[in-house]
Amino acid sequence: MSHLEGGLSGKTHAADALMGLDPVDQRPLLARYDLQKAATTLTRESVAARRAGGLWRWAELLPVRESRFVAHLGEGDTALQPARGLAAWLGLPRLLVKRESLNPTGSFKARGMAVAVSRAVELGSRHLVAPSAGNAGGALAAYAAAAGVRATVIMPADAPAQNQVEVLATGADLLLLDGLITDCGRLAGVIRDELGAFDLSTLKEPYRVEGKKTMGFELAEQLGWRLPDAVVYPTGGGSGIVGMCKAFDELEALGLIDAERPRMFSVQPDGCAPIVRAFRQGERFAKAWEGASTAAAGLRVPSAVGDFLVLDCIRKSGGSAVAVPEADIVATRSALGRLGLGYASLETAAAAAGLKALVESGLVRASETVVLFDTGAGFKSDPPDFPAPNTVPNDAGFWKEKVIPRLR
Repeated sequence: MSHLEGGLSGKTHAADALMGLDPVDQRPLLARYDLQKAATTLTRESVAARRAGGLWRWAELLPVRESRFVAHLGEGDTALQPARGLAAWLGLPRLLVKRESLNPTGSFKARGMAVAVSRAVELGSRHLVAPSAGNAGGALAAYAAAAGVRATVIMPADAPAQNQVEVLATGADLLLLDGLITDCGRLAGVIRDELGAFDLSTLKEPYRVEGKKTMGFELAEQLGWRLPDAVVYPTGGGSGIVGMCKAFDELEALGLIDAERPRMFSVQPDGCAPIVRAFRQGERFAKAWEGASTAAAGLRVPSAVGDFLVLDCIRKSGGSAVAVPEADIVATRSALGRLGLGYASLETAAAAAGLKALVESGLVRASETVVLFDTGAGFKSDPPDFPAPNTVPNDAGFWKEKVIPRLR
């Protein structure tokens, strides 16, 4: 890694300072690399020889400088496999499913947190905090425990019970807030400012997206250093799409792939679809979604600080954004199980419902190689084995009077 760069401002910042958002405009920072130097050791052959490292096989294009800081639970190198039943149902004979639900914490969030936690600890942080709709909080707790540092997770009070259990079982502080994930983000900011914790909110620091981009690296390698025609991805904060687009650019710069890109398709529920609305209206930034509502907790993100990065990626790739009805998400999850995909998450079901709509509209064609992302396992909505903490009211005065002293 050579430096950090403002995703919107383009301004350059030092690589080895612990930073959150770009101080110029409070937008995301992106890690940049000496790609010429990386190309001397990161080759098709060298990556193939590093079979035991999971996502850390791509070390030259990851931000952690010293391996002793790496918190590794086996994340990455997930299967890219045919799904014959689903392919027949959709009329897509060349459909492949990227099984991110097979990561150690049951979702793709393990990738981002593995890298972000490792880098934050390398830069001196001993207390990490993040808002989460569910899976990211569990991943933060697990990787913070692996790294030997403290974690505080703030979830909406109606977050899936199993995600709450995961946080408690791995020893992190859990706060349940009567509000949306954006409200949880505000409380995370208070904890950051009052207790000196480092905030690992989606795209509010530079390194979760670095873990997510390894999905793009793996796609290229698993497809023989070619990319698919289309990628369909369920979108909340959007770091997965941003990361994959970044990965493709870096691989091309290293000469590992050509300039061809997949069309990126973002799927959101129609009860919370700020990216879809902004895409349709031709806007570069997405207005916050009022009254966000969906049972797919990971997609209930009414506003995202990296919205422009997601929209830029979709448009540059020639892709699109589609919203699906809540009823279709629930029905599709049942269909996925019967079609042999296992017990999928509602987020994965949303992506599959979106893909069905894309096929019906002609935006995705039967002749194409299509990758659908299975981002999380359905079993994580199982009933809890631990008592849940009391819900925290959505009140800044209460936070400072009651919550902060408790965490001290």
